[in-house]
Amino acid sequence: MPAYVRSLGLPGLADVHVHFLPEAMQRKVWAYFDEAERLYGLPWPITYRVDEERRLETLRALGLRAVPALVYPHKPGMVSWLNAWCADFARRVPDAVHCATFYPEPGIGDEVAAALDDGARLFKMHVQVGDFRPDDERLDPAWARLEAARVPVVVHAGSAPIRGTHTGPSAVREVLRRHPDLVLVIAHLGMPEYHEFADLADEFAGVHLDTTMCGTDFTNRFAPFPDGYVERLGGLRDRVVLGSDFPSIPYPYAHQVEALTRLELGDDWMRAVLWHNGARLMGLT
Repeated sequence: MPAYVRSLGLPGLADVHVHFLPEAMQRKVWAYFDEAERLYGLPWPITYRVDEERRLETLRALGLRAVPALVYPHKPGMVSWLNAWCADFARRVPDAVHCATFYPEPGIGDEVAAALDDGARLFKMHVQVGDFRPDDERLDPAWARLEAARVPVVVHAGSAPIRGTHTGPSAVREVLRRHPDLVLVIAHLGMPEYHEFADLADEFAGVHLDTTMCGTDFTNRFAPFPDGYVERLGGLRDRVVLGSDFPSIPYPYAHQVEALTRLELGDDWMRAVLWHNGARLMGLT
């Protein structure tokens, strides 16, 4: 990986979709993926099931210049302590990107404002895990604050690898109708609703698409790209950002980058996706 990154003349990788979680929560997430064959119909072995320090060392060796710690709640009452954990992670990990999350519950606008005041510069929302609509009116104060701050939000709203009650592009479109200046990063390129989420990137200047797991041999088994989509990605060069889902991926990290090179969209496209777009969103130099 480092040799390939150097061959492109880049200082490193800017990956917007990396997870670090409180230890007990991380164990539960891995236990969930251990049941993937029953849930998804295919096994999902965890390639990087190691302790936090070894995961940080691995990412630095791969070339990441900054380390996000994306977290997400699955029920009310989790946001405050998750955001506090993220703030502590950012304080003790010198190359961390200070992250935060939110959930539709009373006072969430103030929670987001507090996280922003504390230095958060990347947020995460998981529609399927949280089982809520992103256009829930309780979230409007939070969206308004994020829109004003121009802080990006990684939103998992696509219906793969498992469909949720509220997944899909329609509710995200409604959020953007109310808050058109939001900076949203659609996780997993919105799989499998690839074209529908690309439409949002065409219509709203702040919408980006992250590459997490897309185009890999694993994902191509259940969510391959539809006809004409690779060409659209080429046209959206400045809006596509690297994402990986590290550490809970069923293949080595380098395979994500290999999958992107197989699209044959050229070195300039790879430079934009691997570094320039993500660096811009996360404020890296």
